[in-house]
Amino acid sequence: MLSNEKNNTLNEEMEDLRGSENVEFTDNEAARAGQSIEQTIEMEAETAEQPVRAEAEAQLQEIQMLKDKLEAAENRYLRLQADFDNFKRRTRLDQEAGEKYRAQKLVTDLLPVLDNFGRALEIEADNEQTKSVLQGMDMVYRSLIDALKKEGVEPIEAVGKEFDPHQHHAVMQGDDAAYGSNIVIEEFQKGYLLKDRVIRPSMVKVNQ
Repeated sequence: MLSNEKNNTLNEEMEDLRGSENVEFTDNEAARAGQSIEQTIEMEAETAEQPVRAEAEAQLQEIQMLKDKLEAAENRYLRLQADFDNFKRRTRLDQEAGEKYRAQKLVTDLLPVLDNFGRALEIEADNEQTKSVLQGMDMVYRSLIDALKKEGVEPIEAVGKEFDPHQHHAVMQGDDAAYGSNIVIEEFQKGYLLKDRVIRPSMVKVNQ
């Protein structure tokens, strides 16, 4: 009797164990099934996101390309604006210079005439007729000088002045105790200014 009861108890414990194992096995299967479903959902979501991501990247690239084109266009515009401003400035300066130095060619052509007048007036008059001619030449010479002065022409000061390479052209050197070093002591050909521009430098002799 006792043996039958023990066998029944063992059988019940085994059934309980089997039931327990079946439950545990069923939970594991459910867990694995749940993980599989989650992975499937994630894969499907990732697959669905790929076209969206690709489209977004394409849009970003297009936006960047448009920004680059806009920046290049702005740079070209700024360069063109700067070139145009420079052109207007050069044109204005050329016009101002043309107006300011409009008499330059005429003055340049007249300089040899002034030189000839100057040399002629240095002649020693030995009779009244020569004196009269020289007086007439002097009047013409002074009238010509006055007309040139009205256009802004001035002779360059040379003798007794410090040598200026921009206004004087040294062709000789001298040693004169009456003058300081680098001082012009003789002028061979007169130089002229047209306003602030040197038309012709003075040809001079400079003290050592």
